Order: sequence, then structure tokens, then C-alpha cells
Amino acid sequence: MGMVFGRICVETPKYQVLKSTPNYEIRAYPPSVIAEVTYDPSQFKGDKDAGFTILANYIGVMGNPQNTKPEKIAMTAPVITKSSEKIAMTAPVVTKEGGGDQKAVTMAFILSSKYERAEEAPRPVDERVVVREEGGKKYGVVGFSGSAPEKVVAEKVAKLRACLQGDGFKVVGDYLLARFNPPWSLPPFRTNEVMIPIE
Repeated sequence: MGMVFGRICVETPKYQVLKSTPNYEIRAYPPSVIAEVTYDPSQFKGDKDAGFTILANYIGVMGNPQNTKPEKIAMTAPVITKSSEKIAMTAPVVTKEGGGDQKAVTMAFILSSKYERAEEAPRPVDERVVVREEGGKKYGVVGFSGSAPEKVVAEKVAKLRACLQGDGFKVVGDYLLARFNPPWSLPPFRTNEVMIPIE
């Protein structure tokens, strides 16, 4: 019942707040291990969240874990998504948020902090799932509640980017959308964040 009302009862990433303003926070995140899948939503009837099921199967949310141990891996929050322009065949390049009609989507789960290196995590059976280490990074972050449709996210990204650049921060990559609640949580109680990497 708590998850319907937005209660987050799974592990979330630890971070250090370096600066806090009325418009955003600057956070430093330590290295982590992530499981991610990159896909073309058009192959899933336009479903931009199609990667969730693939990743959930890997960690065993919906039954037997689809990894070589097999080992159930604890669910964490948030679920991270980013869009990237597609080039060549199916290779994505993540250098900007927009451009072109065809975009690949990468969805990632941050694995439990008990996995400190990628090789410690169980190997996925599904070859689309990649487990890798993500180095420590700094982000400008703004949170918001409710649903996260593209228009709302685009507005949050534009405002955050302008604030960061106006305050002298150098943006060094694409934004990430972090969603902390399952889809059955009531929209007013959902927690979302837009994160932009900075130097």
C-alpha cells in the first residue's frame, strides 16, 4: 500500500550534496555498478519503458532471475533512462538529448551497493543486458513529483541547464531521468529527478 502512495522502501544511491540552491542541488555520486539495456522503442510498439521488463527479468523481480547464478538481486531506486540519437545500424551515441526522429533509449538499474565491481554481479543470460561500472560523477539535480511526460522533462532540463550554465557550471553530457516509484504509484506521490552531469 505504501508504494501506491509513493513510499520508497528500497535502496537508493548515496551521494554528497556539494551545493544547494532554490532551483537545484549539486551532488557528488560515488562509483556504482549498473545493469543497462539499450533498445529502439519502435520495436516495442513505441514503449519507451520496454527496458524495464528486460532488466526486471535479469534481477528476478518477476520470477526466476535471468542470470547465470541464478541469484535474485534486490530492486533499487531510481530507474534511470536516457534517450540518444541513433546512428548507423543500432549503435547509440549519447552526445545530446535530441536530434532526429529515431532515438535509442537506455534504461539502467543501479545495482545494490553490495556489488562493488561489475564482475561481482551475476552475469545476465539476456545478451542485451550489460553490467558495467559507472565512475563517480557530479550532477546538477532538480526533483519534481507527478508523471514524467516528455514535455515536462524537457522543460525541467532546459531550466536546469540554464541555471547551471548561468552559475558557471560546465555541462558535460546528456541529462538522465531518474524515477523512484513503480508505475502503480499515484502520480501526485511519485518522485522524479532530472540529472545533468557537470565538471
